[in-house]
Amino acid sequence: MNSAFLLDTCAAIWMAKREPLAEGALAALADAKAAGRPVFVSAVTAWEMAMLLARGRISETKTAERWYNDFRLEADIDEQPVTANIFMASCSLPQLAHKDPIDRILIATARENDLTIITRDRAILSYGVAGHVRTLAC
Repeated sequence: MNSAFLLDTCAAIWMAKREPLAEGALAALADAKAAGRPVFVSAVTAWEMAMLLARGRISETKTAERWYNDFRLEADIDEQPVTANIFMASCSLPQLAHKDPIDRILIATARENDLTIITRDRAILSYGVAGHVRTLAC
């Protein structure tokens, strides 16, 4: 796979906590790094992480800002900004019944920037199987 990657928030959290990812995802990430292809995390992941911490859905000793910045630095992950075009594109994705606005933004980000989403989210993976976005299960 000769693509640049976008980490879903769950993939970023697992990587930061050093929890195992699928072998295929690990190999693809290593190949991308070796070839100089970027691996991205969306700026919206910073927001989602902060919300998960604020609601007590995950526990972390760091603030969301510290977690996000440390993760990007330690894993050598680039930030993919969320633009007005991405926000608008997230509202008109083809054949998407997915109601989660963050997932819609991540899908639109991947589509607009020709990225492959690394995720375990079944709805996103199904959307990929339907040919609307490139995905890689982690």
